[in-house]
Amino acid sequence: MTTSRREAIGFTVKSGWASVVLVAGSPTSPEILDSRRIELSDPLVPKSRQPYHEGFGTARKEGAELSTLVASVTRFGQQSVMELIQHFRSEGHELVGAGIVVGSLTPPDAIKNDHIRIHALEGQLFRQVIEEGLVRSQMRSSVWRERDLYGRAADILKVPEKNLRDILAKLGEAVKKPWRLEQKAAALAAWLTLAEAKAQGR
Repeated sequence: MTTSRREAIGFTVKSGWASVVLVAGSPTSPEILDSRRIELSDPLVPKSRQPYHEGFGTARKEGAELSTLVASVTRFGQQSVMELIQHFRSEGHELVGAGIVVGSLTPPDAIKNDHIRIHALEGQLFRQVIEEGLVRSQMRSSVWRERDLYGRAADILKVPEKNLRDILAKLGEAVKKPWRLEQKAAALAAWLTLAEAKAQGR
């Protein structure tokens, strides 16, 4: 497959995996080319899916086990992202960058609630794994907080938020299910990346 269109990838970060959407076209006319899930933690190491959890609401203590799990996520997750980028490029996709959607940008150390801090640590880890995989693939990236995403997109794309939601729902008809909130958020992050690339002349 060969294409001269610019394309961007959106990621919605989850614990141990990410929703990935490939978007092509222009900021005024996006098209969904691919929607899939990639694993960021090794399925053969179940504890790596939530490495900072010892149990429900209980933090895993610092030590060899936690270090091993974090190292496993870092190694497996970065490789997963790099293989994805390599796959898209091998099919002729001209990638201009990636957008990453996260639940929070609050530094974990600033969070007093133990359970929320555990989730923040995992969110930060999986986000950083994606970012590093993109850096190693020579890809630019931007990070968007999920709760701000539609409002920011409405301002940048000059499209009312309700219209954005309607457009994303319609765009999802062209790809295989599921097409839920995380896929729509990833698609919107990719769409914003196309707009950013155009504004910067990339």
